Amino acid sequence: MTRKTVRIAMNGVTGRMGYRQHLVRSILALREQGGLDLGDGTVLWPEPVLVGRREHALKTLAERHGIEHFSTDLDAVLADDSVDIYFDAQVTSARGEALRKAIAAGKHLYTEKPTATGLDGALELARLANAAGIRHGVVQDKLFLPGLLKLKRLIDGGFFGRILSVRGEFGYWVFEGDWQDAQRPSWNYRSEDGGGIVVDMFPHWEYVLHELFGRVKSVQALTATHIPQRWDENGKPYDATADDAAYGIFELEGGAIAQINSSWAVRVNRDELVEFQVDGTEGSAVAGLRDCRVQHRSATPKPVWNPDIPATEVFRDQWQEVPDNGEFDNGFKAQWELFLKHVYADAPTTGTCRPAPAASSSPNWA
Repeated sequence: MTRKTVRIAMNGVTGRMGYRQHLVRSILALREQGGLDLGDGTVLWPEPVLVGRREHALKTLAERHGIEHFSTDLDAVLADDSVDIYFDAQVTSARGEALRKAIAAGKHLYTEKPTATGLDGALELARLANAAGIRHGVVQDKLFLPGLLKLKRLIDGGFFGRILSVRGEFGYWVFEGDWQDAQRPSWNYRSEDGGGIVVDMFPHWEYVLHELFGRVKSVQALTATHIPQRWDENGKPYDATADDAAYGIFELEGGAIAQINSSWAVRVNRDELVEFQVDGTEGSAVAGLRDCRVQHRSATPKPVWNPDIPATEVFRDQWQEVPDNGEFDNGFKAQWELFLKHVYADAPTTGTCRPAPAASSSPNWA
């Protein structure tokens, strides 16, 4: 076996997502398993270079995990020829400038979504990356959720027949921050800082719908700012200028219609924080983060509408659990493996690292 060291500049790893999912559960997890075997006698050994604005925070992370290199100077890191890949998990408003610098430096790109908050910015980055001849992709972690992997198995097996519709419900109550601390950072609720639930969640819905059910042909969405005032991390009130809920209808190639509600102002009355119900001519399924339940045409009950008597059926009991039939790795790690194989073994990326559009539901990166 030949071990090849791959140096990866990781910008934004002091944030929750960048640290937990990308650094610890992906890159460091790959190191713990001995690297990534490419199958040709080569093992990739990822070596993270931590990048950020706060030197103390970077030093703390580096010491905690035995990481040798960190820097607050992005330009210097990008000028280092030993760094092969640039990864970005910064706040949305800071991402575009950093990605343009990385493209100019000739680094392969892997980035959190969205690449930009509008169509023009996303297409500019795509064209620059293509012109530079670099490998590039956007995180699409939802495709690797156990519940959606089970749903994909059903689709591939022809369980649904002709798919008619997809209904998605996502969200939970994010506290305003006055009498209980908010679970999300305050910038998420300021449009001037790149916040908003459309910018955050519609990129996910685009690739989930595209990869599982068909390309999105058209989008209609009503957005709202239901909570107009929130309190920041210092307990100070601020005006929420970004949308905290969006109610979307998506027309898909093939004729299916998807409806997805996204909200940070909804209290959860479902089994998981996100659920998708898929109805087809031969059967239906409800998939969440981990679980998936089905009801086949042959086992569909015959409900009768009668508001004059109480319901005697427990409708949830009429569905069957889809078994795991395998082990599911962390989705972020699985996609990191696919991207690294794409860069260093020329592996295909269809359905895995297909670059995603901006939140405006624009065309995919070409």
